[in-house]
Amino acid sequence: MNIQSFISAQNIQSENYVREPIHSPGFIQPHGLFLVLSEPDLEILHISNNTENLLGLPAQKYLGQYLSILLESGQIAAIEGCLQGNFENINPLKLSVSSHGKSCLFNGVIHRSPQNDLILELEPCSSEGSHGFSNFYSLTRNALTQMQQASNLSELSAAIVKEVRKMTGFDRVMVYRFDENSCGEVIAEDKSEEIEPYLGLRYPDFDIPPHAKYLYTLNPLRLIADVNYQPVIITSKPQSTSSSSSPTQNSPQSLIPNRQSPIANPLDLTYSVLRSVSPCHIQYLKNMGVGASMSISLVKDRKLWGLVACHHQTPRFVSYEIRTACEFLGKVMSLELASKEENENLEYKLQLKCSQTKFIDTVAQSQDFAEALLQDRVSLLQLVHAEGAVVCADGHLTLIGKTPSEAAIHDLISWLSNKFQNYLFVSDSLSKLYPKAIEFKDVASGLLALSIARIRNNYVLWFRPERLQYVNWAGNPQQVNTVAPDGSLTLCPRKSFELWQEQVNGTSLPWQSFEIDGAIELRSAIVGIVLRKADELAAINLELERSNNELDAFSYIASHDLKEPLRGIHNYSTFLLEDYAKVLDNEGVSKLETLVRLTKRMEDLINSLLHFSRLGRQELNVGLIDCDELVQNVSEIFRMSLGNSNINIRIPKPLPTIWGDRILLEEVLINLIGNGFKYNDNLEKWVEIGYLDSIDQQKSLGTFYVKDNGIGIREKHLETIFRIFKRLHAPGKYGGGTGAGLTIVKKIIERHDGKIWVESTSGQGSTFYFTLPQ
Repeated sequence: MNIQSFISAQNIQSENYVREPIHSPGFIQPHGLFLVLSEPDLEILHISNNTENLLGLPAQKYLGQYLSILLESGQIAAIEGCLQGNFENINPLKLSVSSHGKSCLFNGVIHRSPQNDLILELEPCSSEGSHGFSNFYSLTRNALTQMQQASNLSELSAAIVKEVRKMTGFDRVMVYRFDENSCGEVIAEDKSEEIEPYLGLRYPDFDIPPHAKYLYTLNPLRLIADVNYQPVIITSKPQSTSSSSSPTQNSPQSLIPNRQSPIANPLDLTYSVLRSVSPCHIQYLKNMGVGASMSISLVKDRKLWGLVACHHQTPRFVSYEIRTACEFLGKVMSLELASKEENENLEYKLQLKCSQTKFIDTVAQSQDFAEALLQDRVSLLQLVHAEGAVVCADGHLTLIGKTPSEAAIHDLISWLSNKFQNYLFVSDSLSKLYPKAIEFKDVASGLLALSIARIRNNYVLWFRPERLQYVNWAGNPQQVNTVAPDGSLTLCPRKSFELWQEQVNGTSLPWQSFEIDGAIELRSAIVGIVLRKADELAAINLELERSNNELDAFSYIASHDLKEPLRGIHNYSTFLLEDYAKVLDNEGVSKLETLVRLTKRMEDLINSLLHFSRLGRQELNVGLIDCDELVQNVSEIFRMSLGNSNINIRIPKPLPTIWGDRILLEEVLINLIGNGFKYNDNLEKWVEIGYLDSIDQQKSLGTFYVKDNGIGIREKHLETIFRIFKRLHAPGKYGGGTGAGLTIVKKIIERHDGKIWVESTSGQGSTFYFTLPQ
C-alpha cells in the first residue's frame, strides 16, 4: 500500500493532512545531493538545486548528463553491478565525486522509489563517520550488552536512551511509546542537566498524524540536521529532451509542490534519506526549542509501537555510519519489545496466572458452568482483578461483589448484545460508550464482558470502580485549528509544551492484556462444558432420530401389511351379503353389514396411519408460496364441495409470502378450514384466515391463524386434540372421521420447523395458531 492510499484509508478530517504530501514534497534538506537516474545508461534526470554549493556548478549543468560526469568508471561499474540486487547489502557506497576541479568524498545511498525511480543520494563523509563505521562493533557492543541484560521494558528503554545519546551526542534522547488511542508517552529519558525533563509526559495523537506514523514504519530512521534549513528544490531535465518513458521523467522542470497549482506526478520520496520535512512539523520543533532531531522507529507486530526520539538545541549532523548503528539498535529493541513487555510486573503476572490456572481447571471439570463459576466467587473476581462480577445464565443474574443494580445490568446486557468482538468487550471508560453508566460509575467505570452464548443469553461481566487519575501532558492536548477562507480546517502546531495536568473522571484502572487473556481462557473452559453437553444432547437426539425412523418404518410396514387381510375380510363379507342374504335371517344380515362397516372404518384408519408415517419420511418440496393464492385455491375446493351452503371464508388483510411445501400446506388449510365448517351448528358458518404482525426474528417465522365460529373445544381436551385417532365425539356424529386430521396438521407444521397451538371456548368457536418460515 502506498502512502496516498493509506491517507485515504484513514479518513483524516483535518484538511491540511490531505493537502500536504509529506512523502512527495519536491524538496530535500541541504546537507546532501539528490539524483534520479535513468536505466541502464544512468542519465541524470532529476537533481537537487544545491550542486553549486557542494560541487561548484549549478544543477542545470548536470541535467541530461551521464553519471560518469561525477564518478570514475570503477564506481560506475559498482553501481551498475548492484542494480538488480538488494541495495541494503551495499549501502553506503564510498564515492569520490569530482567536478569542476573539485573532489569530495561522499556516502552514496542508492535505492528505488515506490514509483521504481532509481535514486542516488550523496552525503559528505566526515572523519567521525568514517571512524565510526570502521568500528561498528565497538559502537554497538556495549549497547547490545546493556540491552540484553535488561530484564523488562523499563530497563531496556533506559539502556537504549543512554547508549544512543552517548553515540550521537544529542542533548535529549527519549523512548516515546504510543498507547491504544495513538497518544504518545515518554517512558524513558536521558538528557543534559540544564534542560527540563519530559519523562512521564504525554502527547496527543494529532502531534504525529496517521500518515506520518505510516512513514515511520517504512523509514527506520529520520534525521533533521537543522530545523532552520532552507529547503532545496529538485529540478528536472526539460521534457522536450527527455529520453525516458518514466512518468516522473516527463514532469515539469521544477518539482516544487504548489498548493495553488499542484503538479501531476511529483517524485515519491518515501524512502529518501534527505527528504524535506513538513513545515508543520518544523514549526512544531521550533516551538519546542529544538534545533535538530532524529527519530528511530520501534516496530512491533508490523505496527509502529513507538520512537526513540532525539533532540538537540542547536543544529547537529549525525553521520550515516552512526545513524546505521542507531538504526540497528532500534531493530534490536523492536525484536525485544514483546519479551520485555511480558516481564513487566512479572511477580503479579505469575501470581495471577497461578490463580487463573487453578480456577479455570476447576471450571473445566464441572458439568454446569454457572454452578462452577459461583462455587468460588473470590477466585472469579481475582481472575481479572475486579471488584464486582455478574454471571448471567439463561437470562438469570447472580451478582457478586460491587455491581450495578439488576435492572441496570439487564439494560447494560441489552446494549452489549451487538458490541462484542470475538465474544469480548473491554472498556476502562464505560460511560464514554454507554452514557447510562455514569449513574453507576462508582462501581462500574470499567467493564470486561464475555459472551458465552448470546442465543441463550449467557454472559460473564466483571466491573472495576472509578479511579480518579491525573495525566501529565506536555502542553494543553486540545487540538488547535484555524479556519481557512474556503472554510476548511487547518491544524496548527502547538506552541506550549509546559506541564499541563488533566483530571480524568469516569475511568477505571485499565485492563491489562494478561488479565484479558485469563478471561478468554475461562471462556474456552466454559465452551468446553457447553460442547460436552451439546455432544451428550446430540447423542440423545441421534438415538431419538433412530427410534423415530424405526417407528415410522414400523408404522408404514405394519399398516401396509394389515391392508391385505382386511381387504379379504371386507370382500368375503360383501360376497356373503350378496350371495346368502336370502338364506340368513335379519340378525345375520345385520351382523355382516356391521362387519363391512367396521372393515371400512379400519381401512380409513390404516390409510390415515400410512399417510402420517409417510409425512415423517418424505422430502419436502420447498418453494416460495403466495398465501393469498393458496387460500383462494382451498376456498374454491370448499365452494365446489359444499355448494350453496351458508359458508364464508374471510381474509381480513393480505397474507405474506412464505417458504414451504405447497401441497402439504394446502392440506393444513383444508383440514383446519374443514373442521371449522364441520364442527359447527350455526346457520351461517364462517372461518377467518389471518396473520399476526409479530415475527420470531431469530427463526424468521411468521404466525398465522385459522378462526371459526363453531362449537369450540372444552378446556380439558385442548392438550389431547393433536393425539392421533383422538375423537371428541361419537363416530357417526359431525360426519365421522378417523381423528387423525389434526395430528397430520401438527406433523406438517413441525416438518416446516414451526409449531401449532389452539385457543378455544366451548360453544364460541376455536382459533388455531401456527408458525411458518417467511
